[in-house]
Amino acid sequence: MIGEQFPWLTFLVIFPLLAAMPIPLLPDKDGTTIRWYALGASLAEFGLILYVFATQYELGTAGLQLVEEYPWITQFGLSWSLGVDGLSFPLVVLSGLVTMLAVVASWNIKLKPRLYYSMMLLMFSAQLGVFLSQDMMLFFIMWELELVPVYLLISIWGGQKRLYAATKFIIYTATCSVFILIVALALAFFGGSFSFNMSELAAKNYPLPFQLICYLGLLVAFGAKLPIFPLHTWLPDAHGEAPAPVSMILAGVLLKKAGYGLIRMNISILPDAHLYFAPVLAILGVINIVYASLTAFAQDNLKRRLAYSSIGHMGFVLLGLAAFNSLGMSGAMLQMISHGLVAAVLFFLAGVAYDRTHTLSMGKMGGMAKAMPITFAFFTAGSMASLALPGMSGFIAEITVFLGLATSDAYNVFFKAGVVMLAAIGVVLTPIYLLSMLRSIFYGDVNEVKPPSDRSWEIMPREAFVAVCLLVPIIGIGLYPKIAIQTYSAKTVEVASQVKTTLPDVPDAAPLSKVMKMPGAEQIIAPSL
Repeated sequence: MIGEQFPWLTFLVIFPLLAAMPIPLLPDKDGTTIRWYALGASLAEFGLILYVFATQYELGTAGLQLVEEYPWITQFGLSWSLGVDGLSFPLVVLSGLVTMLAVVASWNIKLKPRLYYSMMLLMFSAQLGVFLSQDMMLFFIMWELELVPVYLLISIWGGQKRLYAATKFIIYTATCSVFILIVALALAFFGGSFSFNMSELAAKNYPLPFQLICYLGLLVAFGAKLPIFPLHTWLPDAHGEAPAPVSMILAGVLLKKAGYGLIRMNISILPDAHLYFAPVLAILGVINIVYASLTAFAQDNLKRRLAYSSIGHMGFVLLGLAAFNSLGMSGAMLQMISHGLVAAVLFFLAGVAYDRTHTLSMGKMGGMAKAMPITFAFFTAGSMASLALPGMSGFIAEITVFLGLATSDAYNVFFKAGVVMLAAIGVVLTPIYLLSMLRSIFYGDVNEVKPPSDRSWEIMPREAFVAVCLLVPIIGIGLYPKIAIQTYSAKTVEVASQVKTTLPDVPDAAPLSKVMKMPGAEQIIAPSL
């Protein structure tokens, strides 16, 4: 059967790259042909993703599926190893949807369209390569490959401070990602066998001090991308200067690579170290939530406020990963999916507002609801999803994280109560800064930006299509969460069980502080544990 023989995953990864190659040769004067070509390529890729998973992927299976492994650079032990499971499946679909819609949102790009759309398709390939790689060195290559198009897209098509934002982005992410390479080499050389295959790396028996060092290195690499305080400062600058379609992908997909990496590598390959770092993740998650929520109030730039909102929402991912149960991990996965959709629609609508007003300063806007009532409705719906209104995907994700942490057996009641109460402060602050954002833009008196008396600024059908395509799954998941949960539940249960069984001599109900002891050292007392 061809479905069992054809290398579907390889084709998914390389198709956008192959589609980008003819773009410099296409006859085109004003960019119209290139736009339609790029749109056709992204639509074909997204349709192919849906077809492959609808016909070849089995829901409810925890193990890897559609596994492909071919020798690549044998001198370095590097193989082309791909596979898909519950961790990567929903993120691949999310990547396909957001990137395809970002191409639609890029319709007005006139500066160097050949280079722009080539970079968009190259980034598409790298995204899928990250989520489908089962070789740690291949993962690193795909991770680094994606930095190039993002840097160029921000530095060429961004705002006035685009070079500063792009340089800061590349310094933070490229420097910290070196730790992925270092850890990959350390894990591969450890023991009698040499391999970068993640399944083989997970099967090795590493000593605890070695695991802790490797875990810390990966945490720095993924923490800069997620981002985790204090490695977050590049994100508001990048979002503030990036064009809206790039912000859609940056917030909707690229941040999720870090959350995916934490589950795939930190937790799955280094479970013993996760026992020690889990309370650290919980504390960092709370800091992300509270700090980002408070800082968002000080942002007059619309996209910078949304950027800090993204930082806060990623804090819930950390809380879910620290819960030590399948409920918390399920909440973390659902939060990544939900935020990918919500952030994409909000940054897109911010771009629509910028196209009309030519400013991102909320202080210069005001009274735009009459001129843009449909845009106002879409913006309100996206904001409601971001503040976790019941019936939206954000509510299900955050409540699942809270329940996972609250029912965790790993921590005592005081630590759980402290974390939940502090995270709840962020939940209370989120609607305040989001609703004040809506008020500044759409309500009140007209400020420096004078909206027209008619509706000439109103959202166009193409733009409305993008917003609807993102809002429909947001509401759909909010009303029927099983749509998303069934795609990853089997895998999250397996990973959570793996972590809990790493210390069989300790009862499940034992506080985590009882096992926080390193060989040859005094007991490590975690705060509030």
